[in-house]
Amino acid sequence: MGTTAYAVEGMTCGHCVAAVSREVTRIEGVTGVQIQLVPEGVSRVEVESSARVDPTRVAAAVAEVGYDLTGVLA
Repeated sequence: MGTTAYAVEGMTCGHCVAAVSREVTRIEGVTGVQIQLVPEGVSRVEVESSARVDPTRVAAAVAEVGYDLTGVLA
């Protein structure tokens, strides 16, 4: 299906990246996750998928591990 990028706040370290990656990868249709960590700002989470993934499912997965998805990036 392609790649969708999301803005995520609150991630500060490699542990945060691993937690978000692990949780988002569990969503059906997700084939990969790439994260550009910005410790004191908004990180970019790119989600690759083989089918359409509802952004609310990504937001819920991110929230499950304690972070805030603040928007979909162009």
